[in-house]
Amino acid sequence: MGRVIIGAAAAAVAMFILGFIFYATPLAKLSYGTVDNAQAAAVQQSLAQNLPRTGTYAVPGVDTAEKTVMYGQGPVATVHYNSRGFAPADPASLVGGLVFYFVIALLLGVALVGIAGRVPDFASQARAIVISTVAASAFMHLSEPIFYHHDWGHFIYLFIADAIMLAAGGLIIARWFLGGIRTEANRAQV
Repeated sequence: MGRVIIGAAAAAVAMFILGFIFYATPLAKLSYGTVDNAQAAAVQQSLAQNLPRTGTYAVPGVDTAEKTVMYGQGPVATVHYNSRGFAPADPASLVGGLVFYFVIALLLGVALVGIAGRVPDFASQARAIVISTVAASAFMHLSEPIFYHHDWGHFIYLFIADAIMLAAGGLIIARWFLGGIRTEANRAQV
């Protein structure tokens, strides 16, 4: 299990670096629309005046007959709203993100240990990792444009970025940190 913990740490660092590339460089602009300064200020002011607290809002929503009609006529929005704001490169969120990636990588490692005896070769493990991370990323992100008619571009970007990050983490653990487990599992079968 020690190898998996070390592998999860290495995978978390790789995932963090990939996350930086996808979400903190100009590449991230591929997934978002932009507005000019005046429009941004107007929308920000409207949000502050109309949304009561931090949360996610469906606007106009469908909880009354009137809102349901408005929803059908459009425009509609899903607003992820933070009433306080925060620094774009908030150090606390970066540290929290790295810890989060470690936990995710550790879960990937534990799953890989669970199949290492039955799937001892790296190629088969890699195939299982890639297929499962692509499936998970598709489920998490591509349902938004299907069910909520959100824009495809943003969610395809999230799908690709997260699938690559998850697959990279799993592949690092499988390739460099499960060799001993594969050997022990193979010996146990003999």
